[in-house]
Amino acid sequence: MVKQRKPNLSVKIGNLDLKNPVMVASGTFGYAREFEDFMDLRKLGAIVTKTITVKARQGNLAPRTCETPAGMLNSIGLENPGIDRFIQEKLPFLRKLGIPVIVSIAAEETPDEFAILVKRLDQIPEVSAIELNISCPNQQKNKLISQGAKATLELVSAARKLTSKCLITKLSPNVTSITQIALAAQSAGADALALINTLGGMSIDVHKRVPKLGAWVGGLSGPAIRPVAVKMVWEVYNKIKIPIIGMGGIMDTESALEFFIAGATAISVGTANFINPAISIKVIKGIEEYLKKNKIKNIKNLVGMLNYPTPNVDLRGLHRVDSVGLRRF
Repeated sequence: MVKQRKPNLSVKIGNLDLKNPVMVASGTFGYAREFEDFMDLRKLGAIVTKTITVKARQGNLAPRTCETPAGMLNSIGLENPGIDRFIQEKLPFLRKLGIPVIVSIAAEETPDEFAILVKRLDQIPEVSAIELNISCPNQQKNKLISQGAKATLELVSAARKLTSKCLITKLSPNVTSITQIALAAQSAGADALALINTLGGMSIDVHKRVPKLGAWVGGLSGPAIRPVAVKMVWEVYNKIKIPIIGMGGIMDTESALEFFIAGATAISVGTANFINPAISIKVIKGIEEYLKKNKIKNIKNLVGMLNYPTPNVDLRGLHRVDSVGLRRF
């Protein structure tokens, strides 16, 4: 009996090679050391760090999280030690892991802070990629950079000139047209897009008649937002040419697979890390088993392989659908 070969789980994002397509989402995994007792970190495809700013941030007022139906609200406010302490205190441990390290960055006051951070990180060989977090809803700002195509274009273009590292742009779902913003990021030189950040939300204690979060509002994550995230990944996949890292309510293998079929090249596990710290490893194994069962030799062959039950229907004027599935052109 011929032994079945293991499916190829490796993917490429820009100039970044991953041995498998499963990452951990920024803000849900700390700086990795917090999870070393729960799993073999070296088995992950990549680690995305908690978002770093130029100066240290204390974050928003407590309480910072609360449970919601099928999800959670958070308003951490980008608490972090700042770039200097990150390099001195957090990066040494990440260096030892031998897997790609993606550093998430954000600005506190002006977009110029992104330039400072990109320049610093570009000089560090162990930093494999940079994620531009232009979509965090927890900074008490009237408008996010990722809520405007022009602002996104300008920011990503400026960052692109400062580094040859893989540049990932994390987009917000709190927009009128996610595809418009995605196209702007692609034309500005982003190597990949991370979809999606949290949805803006609020929860109220009806007995005290006060917001449950210290900052009043926060970002909704967890399985409640997964249908929104899958839809946005699918929409963007049919408009752009660069890879998508899908995220938003991935709790198990099946929910991860939804994102690949919708068009994601890789996925990132977030809220589920709080429930089961080793869930990412289970998802990696689950994806491999699914590929074996369905005789799919390469994870790349699953990306965008969405079939439609109704033949000859033109969806949104994007593509012609037949009994085989969606053809990109």
